[in-house]
Amino acid sequence: MRKNEGWDDLSFGVDEAFIRAERNKARDLRRSRWWQQKTAPGLCHYCQQKFVPGELTMDHVVPLALGGRSVKNNLVPCCKECNTAKRASLPPELEAL
Repeated sequence: MRKNEGWDDLSFGVDEAFIRAERNKARDLRRSRWWQQKTAPGLCHYCQQKFVPGELTMDHVVPLALGGRSVKNNLVPCCKECNTAKRASLPPELEAL
């Protein structure tokens, strides 16, 4: 695999400035009361296992690399394992993994 040939570099026609701006929006939302309430139950959106709320990560259901946005209806709490497995996939593709 060549140096810049990994999942982190995937962007299907989405410009870097867009991704950077959306990541900043996600950071702001992660500090919000809304996110605290989303993670309070401690449930991973994908595997439904229970975790300490601080162990949950923020996942874009439609990934930024595919044009997803950092808006409340596109952000879900998930465990590190599910987030890593999902990468730039859509939820139906995750079920196939």
